[in-house]
Amino acid sequence: MAKYPVVVYGASGYTGMLIMDWLIDQGIPFTAVARNAARAKEMMAQRVVNLESATYELVECPHEVEALIKVFKGARVVCSTVGPFANFGLVTVEAALKAGCHYLDPAGEQQHIRALRDQFGEQFRQAGLLLSSSVAYMYTFAEIAAELALETQGIDALETATLTRGPRGGAGVSVGSAATIFETYRQESNYLWENSLVPHDPRASFNVVSPDFLQSVFCLPWGGTSLPVYFENDARVRSCISCVGFYDNNVMQTVHGLGEKWEAEYKHLPREQQDAVIQSLVDSTTPVMPPRERGNLQRSVDFAIGRGRLAAVRATVHGITPYIATGALHAAAVVKLLDNDVAKVGFASSSKAFGHRYMLGFLEQRGLARATITQL
Repeated sequence: MAKYPVVVYGASGYTGMLIMDWLIDQGIPFTAVARNAARAKEMMAQRVVNLESATYELVECPHEVEALIKVFKGARVVCSTVGPFANFGLVTVEAALKAGCHYLDPAGEQQHIRALRDQFGEQFRQAGLLLSSSVAYMYTFAEIAAELALETQGIDALETATLTRGPRGGAGVSVGSAATIFETYRQESNYLWENSLVPHDPRASFNVVSPDFLQSVFCLPWGGTSLPVYFENDARVRSCISCVGFYDNNVMQTVHGLGEKWEAEYKHLPREQQDAVIQSLVDSTTPVMPPRERGNLQRSVDFAIGRGRLAAVRATVHGITPYIATGALHAAAVVKLLDNDVAKVGFASSSKAFGHRYMLGFLEQRGLARATITQL
């Protein structure tokens, strides 16, 4: 049984430890849960800021529904970072529901997000609990930009881009993120068109021109992102197309090439062989956990172009340190949930549950983001 109101599941992972950083910053006690407590204790001692001043406990637990229910019971919020979520997410969601906890995760995988909505959304709503995925830099920043664009009367079509800039060569991506990126090769990605989800071509790509960068940025659908799913049943929005690009076109071209190779050579292999391919890709690209981000190096630009019949607007969110910002977004959500201040329960994005202006304000007050809106 959890001793404290918040559970961080995935305590030895990069994102999990950053969530703990921000819970400590907000003075919120937590239960850290890991599949290997010894490893988690070692990693937390090295990485979690001000751990010595935290009120917390560390619990080891296997990734099984019944075991997790026992660990989650007594808490009010579960923040899960155990992915790839398409493989591991639903076990945690079921356990959170049965333990009576709100559920948050940073996932952007459409397959996972749609499964949450379709299999658990109504159950969480009836229980008065929030079920919110993709509470993360990617794609909460883009959704905040989209919601800012939708403040303009008449906007009903959205195009969003998530552009990040960090160390050259793709360094700075966590092990979990790398596994998720490659896992999306075997998942369908969709965009929203005339109120229906439509599959992207497996070879789809975009060349995005933004005034924030000298070069155009080579972008990919990145699994479709969470935004088309969150806007699918939003009466304001008819269409939503989203893409992602790192300001290192060579890296993005490599990822795109691997996707094409997957379609040509690996798509029809048995799942066990696909698993081995994905693991080899993760091992070769992200052998170790990256260092902590630095604000003068990791910078981001997320924007949404909104169109109506004649209306047009661009909303931009400039940010820094995407992983650190992800921890802050979880803390922002936890603060609201512990105060019982939530606008919507069941399946909902953080912007719809707490308000995009609140989420943006939490980031702005901590020097992690700023927003601009330009009528076009």
